[in-house]
Amino acid sequence: MKSRIIIAGGSGFIGQELAKHFVSQGKDVIILTRGKSNKQNGMTFLNWNGKTIDSWARTFEGAETVINLTGKSVDCRYTKSNKREILASRVDATQLIGRVISQLRNPPSVWINASTATIYKHSLFKEMTESNGEIGNDFSMTVAKRWEKAFYACETPNTRKVATRVSLVMGNSGGVFPVLNNLAKFGLGGKHGLGTQKFAWIHIEDLIAAFQFIIDQSTLKGSINITAPNSSTNSEVMFHLRQVNHMGFGIPTPKTLLKIGSFFLSTEPELILKSRYVYPEILCKANFKFKFSIVENAIANLIQVSN
Repeated sequence: MKSRIIIAGGSGFIGQELAKHFVSQGKDVIILTRGKSNKQNGMTFLNWNGKTIDSWARTFEGAETVINLTGKSVDCRYTKSNKREILASRVDATQLIGRVISQLRNPPSVWINASTATIYKHSLFKEMTESNGEIGNDFSMTVAKRWEKAFYACETPNTRKVATRVSLVMGNSGGVFPVLNNLAKFGLGGKHGLGTQKFAWIHIEDLIAAFQFIIDQSTLKGSINITAPNSSTNSEVMFHLRQVNHMGFGIPTPKTLLKIGSFFLSTEPELILKSRYVYPEILCKANFKFKFSIVENAIANLIQVSN
């Protein structure tokens, strides 16, 4: 009988990449989605609303692993209604999954819940690890704190729990990389703001490998930073993108223009201006091996794969 992996909110960029990985391992992959229930590409998609228990909950009995990635995208304007939905979509789904797992006779051995490296304060000089990271009180950090609080409040004594504080994920099929790469292609690949803000990142292949590593290492639990061990800066990332696209120049974008542009693009400048200086202390101490630890190599690989 195949081992079952359940991915809630698994129809997005990260969820689909993880799902393909588990399908390639011969796992029975269940995706909980707000879309229609169907089967495709070796995956079973089941409709759920992230708020109420329904027939999908039966698939949790005897599952090997549950991964929860559910949450409204933060790539939007932080209006009152969007803020409410960003928070509620994360907390409600987490509490719901906790209720289901707590009632099982044969619960999953591990529950991985998404979190974010944005939980840490803006930092140019202090490297934020799980043991010494400073957590603040702005909107994004408050969402992350309440998300993790809801996760750890769930009583699941027979299920190991890990909150993954994921940094900016670099891959060709979604996330930040295609956006920044297109800017560089069209001559807009200069620094954003001062360009000194730290850019915590991880290649999609290493993200998938880190999730698998966490599943396999039964001693790993609690909040874990999922990021490459070498943070770069915004200026450095844009420089390497210009190089691989053979662009000798890139028009920089001052902070004021970023704020104006973000307004018209219905997003927030924080996504590009916040300095994320994060280090994966727990993964490194556990001897996880990163395939891409230098941003230049990650960018070169993604460009090569896309060509």
